[in-house]
Amino acid sequence: MMKKIPLYICSLLLVGLVSCEDELEQAPLSEASTANFYRTPAEFEQAINGAYAQLRPFPDRYYDLSETRSDNIYGSSSTGVRPWDPINDFANTIANNDLVAAAWNQNYNGIMRANTVLDRLDPSVVTDETQRNRLEGQAKFLRALYYFDLVRWYGKVPIYSSVVSPAAALEIPRSPVPEVYEFIVSDLNSAIELLPQNWTGTNVGRATSWAAKALLARVHLTRSGPEYGVEGPTLGVNEFSQALTLLNDIINNSPHAWVSDYARIFAYDNENNPDIIFDVQFQSGGLGLGSTLPGYMGVSSYFNTVPNIPSPQSSVEFREISDDLLNAYEEEDVRKAVTIQQGFTDDFGNVETRAFYRKFLNEADPGVDRFDWPINFPLIRYTDVLMMKAEAILRGGAGGSQQEVDDIVNMVRARAGLEPVSGVTLDMLLEERRLEFAGEGLRWHELVRFGKVIDKMNDWLPQEDELNRMPDSIEPYNVVYPIPFTQLIVKEGLYQQNTGY
Repeated sequence: MMKKIPLYICSLLLVGLVSCEDELEQAPLSEASTANFYRTPAEFEQAINGAYAQLRPFPDRYYDLSETRSDNIYGSSSTGVRPWDPINDFANTIANNDLVAAAWNQNYNGIMRANTVLDRLDPSVVTDETQRNRLEGQAKFLRALYYFDLVRWYGKVPIYSSVVSPAAALEIPRSPVPEVYEFIVSDLNSAIELLPQNWTGTNVGRATSWAAKALLARVHLTRSGPEYGVEGPTLGVNEFSQALTLLNDIINNSPHAWVSDYARIFAYDNENNPDIIFDVQFQSGGLGLGSTLPGYMGVSSYFNTVPNIPSPQSSVEFREISDDLLNAYEEEDVRKAVTIQQGFTDDFGNVETRAFYRKFLNEADPGVDRFDWPINFPLIRYTDVLMMKAEAILRGGAGGSQQEVDDIVNMVRARAGLEPVSGVTLDMLLEERRLEFAGEGLRWHELVRFGKVIDKMNDWLPQEDELNRMPDSIEPYNVVYPIPFTQLIVKEGLYQQNTGY
């Protein structure tokens, strides 16, 4: 069913926060000001939609900064000058990279919008307590999600618990990673209490208490990952039992459920299906509010061969699927054809053998233009919850068994058309997650979380680097990205650059 949470650009002046522009200034989104906004409950609903709207870049960002950084993609372009090239190549000069800067800016814009709702939420205006709780819960869920994105990319980041002036922002340093996580956990615990278990009608797709629990479980697993000796997102704490409690609650009590057909999870006519716990909701209809991801992952030479595809699409050349990922699929695995377009013949009769992601592509429903693919992007799936449960058990969460781990992995494998396995290990689980979630932007974060990113990437780099642009090996500092240069120069000494950059 289509859709959705409207991706409104709020008609209000969101003053204040925070390092979202080059000089820590926030430009107005319209000529209206907060003085004559937030006067009705409807205006608060419009404002929270503006906080959701900052999720729109997430799919492309995950492709650029996670998939392209990982062993799933070999992204060196023919010229070596595309924005993703230095991401793919582990260049230590990427503090000036537009993609790295955008992740910082867009997340802080989302935080600023959530903070504005929270600061202005007034019982005398939103008199209905249920509506007020839901607005607060959504704002805290989104703020936590944006901060979790930031801490995984950059490690230490400044915390803004309310809207502040540009001058005040110049006095707020980066907070240690444990403090950022404390803020995230606090917001998610509040969201769990404030959000409904489900939404109906046009509100389907908003954050629920189940989405907050699933995100909190992922937070527990991430910060419990082994440390790398840098101020990154893994802290080596032991919170696997906390994660397992949340995951079991979702599995046993939520409305989310197993979808037996892998392809149907991503079908354009099956959005918000039981596997989807939270996703980025997109509009369709030529409004420029659809997804750009299907075209961004593909290449024009393919789209030119398909009738009725709006042209040109976003991408100009291949970021090809790595041989390592292609070879990881067993022959019978149905997920490969759903996830990957492996070869085609272009308009000139040239046979292209390289592969690209097609998981979110439906050639029969391309939308009105290349910014308008009408398909949501999953951030948390029920399958992910099941597999995170297996991870929590294997890493010592109390109350689970090896049999439960094997049963979960074999459910996933059976849906993929594969034979069962036994004695599943963490390495086996990580590989199964790779095949299940390829193209969904999880791979880099999972390599980090499992403590495998250095070994996996250092084995992979010399095998895949055909153009000889990558280093022979990566170092622990590569676990996080640099602080964008534009943030370092706003006030000398306010932020110190991450080690290695």
